[in-house]
Amino acid sequence: MLSESYGAKMKFLNCLINGMSLGSIYAIIALGYTMVYGIAKMLNFAHGDVIMVGAYVCFYAVSVFNLPPLVGIAIAVVLCTALGITIERLAYKPLRSAPSLAVLITAIGVSYFLQNAAQLIWSSNPKFFPEIFVFNGKNGIALFDGGLNISYTAIVTIITCIIIMIVLTLFTNKTRMGKAMRACSEDKGAAQLMGINVDSTISLTFAIGSGLAAIAGMLLCSAYPTLVPTTGSMPGIKAFTAAVFGGIGSIPGALLGGILLGVLEMMAKTYISMKISDAVVFSILIVVLLVKPAGLLGKRINEKV
Repeated sequence: MLSESYGAKMKFLNCLINGMSLGSIYAIIALGYTMVYGIAKMLNFAHGDVIMVGAYVCFYAVSVFNLPPLVGIAIAVVLCTALGITIERLAYKPLRSAPSLAVLITAIGVSYFLQNAAQLIWSSNPKFFPEIFVFNGKNGIALFDGGLNISYTAIVTIITCIIIMIVLTLFTNKTRMGKAMRACSEDKGAAQLMGINVDSTISLTFAIGSGLAAIAGMLLCSAYPTLVPTTGSMPGIKAFTAAVFGGIGSIPGALLGGILLGVLEMMAKTYISMKISDAVVFSILIVVLLVKPAGLLGKRINEKV
């Protein structure tokens, strides 16, 4: 009886840690959605495909050119940042005053363009991301006589998420550009009258979100090594769900929503069924939004009509 109870506790802890690791990836991706929506008031559904581009760049840098993982990540961040700025300038900036539906259709078009371009450049054959978080020949640590196994990928992912959240919070609260972002989020017209360059601020937001997407792509493929041109699609959708869950437009909300979504998904896979885990997660989201439509940390905004 005691051994069964012990095994159940270890199973729960393993599930919790794996869920927090997956949720940390969702949280990093969700930041891209929540920052762009918070400032530009648009949903960038091409964000998941920027994740895919970052993962491919990191894969080729590490596997083909034999560069150190940190160098590969740096290259992926630079290229994805440039890609994010380019997408914003070419696809979204001309639609600044367009209806929301036009922007949404454009975002979907950019998403399909990136997926098909990836198939032409890298082919549709699956590639397998190398294991990069290996120390002293081991890929993790075992505790409690092997009952609890924590991979180095999970440790690095959670720590990376916490660091990114702290740095981004300090950036938005303490720096000049961060305050400009917050001003644009509140009222673009008033911010422009105060001398803030709204276009540059929005471009910077896309740059930060796309750079984070590259990091998320590398972490995602480290945890789930199979890499295909649609790698970022489903994680992107789930991360968007996490952003809505936590309160889209809120940086702490992206963290909370991502972690909760990852833990709920892993619990559903472990204790209910792998096949219906996504349905369980989205059902819980619907219930939460029925009770609190703005999300867990979102603020209800009253608009004059």
